[in-house]
Amino acid sequence: MANAQRRALMRTAARAGLAVGVSSLALSRRVWAQAGTSHPPHDTTTAAAADSDAPALDSEQSARFRAWFVLLVSEQLRRGPNPRWYHRDCAGLVRFAVDETLRPHDFAWRRANGLTTRRLPPPLILTPAQAAWRQRWTRLDGSQGAFVTASVLVQENSALVSRDINMARPGDLLFYDQGDDQHLMIWMGDYIAYHNGTRREDDTGLRAVGVQQLLTWSDVRWQPRIDNPNFIGVFRLRYLTR
Repeated sequence: MANAQRRALMRTAARAGLAVGVSSLALSRRVWAQAGTSHPPHDTTTAAAADSDAPALDSEQSARFRAWFVLLVSEQLRRGPNPRWYHRDCAGLVRFAVDETLRPHDFAWRRANGLTTRRLPPPLILTPAQAAWRQRWTRLDGSQGAFVTASVLVQENSALVSRDINMARPGDLLFYDQGDDQHLMIWMGDYIAYHNGTRREDDTGLRAVGVQQLLTWSDVRWQPRIDNPNFIGVFRLRYLTR
């Protein structure tokens, strides 16, 4: 991560009572206690609604978004990467799944994705402004476009839920800072999905791991625990209201 981006991420984390790259448990507990709660805020409605260019999805839309998002990630695990998924890394998986979730799911789309015979979530009905989230990731300079890195996806486009993974809902993101590298995983409900950055013909780089398995991972830097300074927390896309 560039120094400017890292400093910006540290400022964002600091506002939530977190310290990037150092132990943050005691500090975060103090900050949240001062706010009158033992957990950080996890309602992203205010953050999304405060941005006039970010029409938040209502509770029903958010629930349907999550169902489609999780389905599309699981399809990558089941069938292999979709040809439209160009940037195959952890953040690319999130961007791709968001892009496809917000597309019209007509018959042509379902046929192209091999979903004509699958049981699908209820239709996600969006306004044109909401559908525009597909290509409207906010960058550090305030501009918007189709590409952002993992750190910018979290910093500029998501809201902190908690460092307690019990607060995660399907479609939420687990963010790790490993110093020079940052990584995203996706909470799928009963397991966690991610792309490990591998790009080989014999390995898609896609992985699925059980929650308990990750909590006891041999490399402790990847354990999603509040006492792991490399685990920054659970984040939620800013336009989801639940």
